[in-house]
Amino acid sequence: MSDSEKPLDENQVIARYKELQSECQSFQGKISDLEQELGEHRLVEETLQPLDSKRRAFRLVGGVLVERTVGEVLPSVVTNRENLEKVVDNLRSTLEGKQKELISWKLKYNIKTAEEAEAIRKQQGAN
Repeated sequence: MSDSEKPLDENQVIARYKELQSECQSFQGKISDLEQELGEHRLVEETLQPLDSKRRAFRLVGGVLVERTVGEVLPSVVTNRENLEKVVDNLRSTLEGKQKELISWKLKYNIKTAEEAEAIRKQQGAN
C-alpha cells in the first residue's frame, strides 16, 4: 500500500480539515484586502477621468512620490485595476475549489463542528 492509500487516523483527518479551513480563511482575507484596494483604484480612476490630461498628478511609486500628468497616471491606474480584478477572480475560483474540497472532506469523514453537533443534539432532544 502506498502512503496515499493508507487509512488516515482521526488526528490526521482533523489536521487536514483545519488546514483546509485555514486556507479558506486566508483566501477570504486576501480577497477582502484586494477588493478594498480595487475600490481605491476605482475611486482614483473616477476622480482622474474628467480631469485635463495635462494636469499635474502625483503617484506613489516604490515609496517615492513622483510628479506626473493625469495622462501618464490614468492608464497605469486603469491597468492596475484590471489586473486586480483578474487576481480577485482567480482567488475566488481557487477559494471555491478549496471550499468544495473542505465540504467533501467534511462529508467523507462525517465531521461536525461544535455548533452543528449542538444543533443536532437539540433537534434530537426536541423529538
